[in-house]
Amino acid sequence: MPPKRIKKYTGRYALVDGIPYKMPISASNSPALMAGFSCDWEKANALLPGNEIHALRLPNGRAVLLITVINYLETSIGKYIEYSIAIGCTHGRKPAPRLLNTLFVGQYGTGQYILDLPVSTEISVKGGKGIWGMPKHIASLDFIENEHTVSSQYEKDGQFAFRIEIEKPTSPSLRVKIGATNYCRFRNMLMASYIYFQTKAGINLFGKAKAKLYIGEHPNVSYLRDIDINSDPFFTIYMPSTNGILDDHFQCWFMTYDEPPSIMPEGLESVYHLGLSEEWPAPPTYTDYEKYRI
Repeated sequence: MPPKRIKKYTGRYALVDGIPYKMPISASNSPALMAGFSCDWEKANALLPGNEIHALRLPNGRAVLLITVINYLETSIGKYIEYSIAIGCTHGRKPAPRLLNTLFVGQYGTGQYILDLPVSTEISVKGGKGIWGMPKHIASLDFIENEHTVSSQYEKDGQFAFRIEIEKPTSPSLRVKIGATNYCRFRNMLMASYIYFQTKAGINLFGKAKAKLYIGEHPNVSYLRDIDINSDPFFTIYMPSTNGILDDHFQCWFMTYDEPPSIMPEGLESVYHLGLSEEWPAPPTYTDYEKYRI
C-alpha cells in the first residue's frame, strides 16, 4: 500500500510544470474496468524496447495483454478517461521464471509496460507524460455502463482504434488493496511509476470471464492484431468506485540496445507547449466495429 511518507504530506500542495496538485495525487469515486488476455510470448516480447523489460510469462508460457480503462471523476486535474493498453512485464537482466514472476513481484519488478495510453484531456497529457513519462495523448474515448455490461471505445484522428466490452460480475463486493508498477519509455529512458488502489471489485476468472475485444486499423494499435491474442479473457474486473493514489516518486533508467539507436523516440518537445485544458474531444461515434472483433 502507499508508503508512509505519502501520509506525512497529505493536505499539502505542489505546483509542477504549472499544474497545481493537492497532495497526495489521488482520484476517488471513479469506475474502472480491467481485462487480461493471453497472447504469444515471443511476439509480445518483441514489442518491448531495450534490454531491461521482458514480457511476463504465464504458467502456459504465453504473455499477457492488459486492458485497463478508468473513468476518473474526481481528481486534482478534473474529470478524464484513461485507456491503458499494456503488456505484463518484469524488469531485469533477463526474463523472470514462470510463477515466480507473480509470487515475488518486488524481486522481479513485475508490472506492466504501457504500449498506448490515450486520455481525454490536455492537462492529463501534460502531467502524465511530462512528469511520469507516460505515453499519453488525446483521443475520443467513452465509458458506458448498463445493467449487465461495461464498455469503452477509443477513436483517434477520426478513425476507429479499439473497443472493449466486459460482462459485469454479479456482485462487486471483494475488497481489494493493490499496488501496481507502470513502465513506459520517454526521452528514450525507461520510466517506472507507482499507483495504489483501494476499492470494491467484482472479479470473474477463466470460464466466467466474458469480454469482447475489437482492434482497428489505426497505427497506434493495429499491430496488436498480430500477436495471437486469445479472444477469451482469463480474467475481467469491474470496479464501480475506485480510489487511487499516484505516487509522486518515480524511477528512470537509460535504455540500452544491442546496436546504437538511430531514431530518437518522443521527448520533451511533445509536452513543453501543452496547456491546462480540461476540455474533452467529441465522444466516439463509430458503430461498424464488429468486423474488427478478435
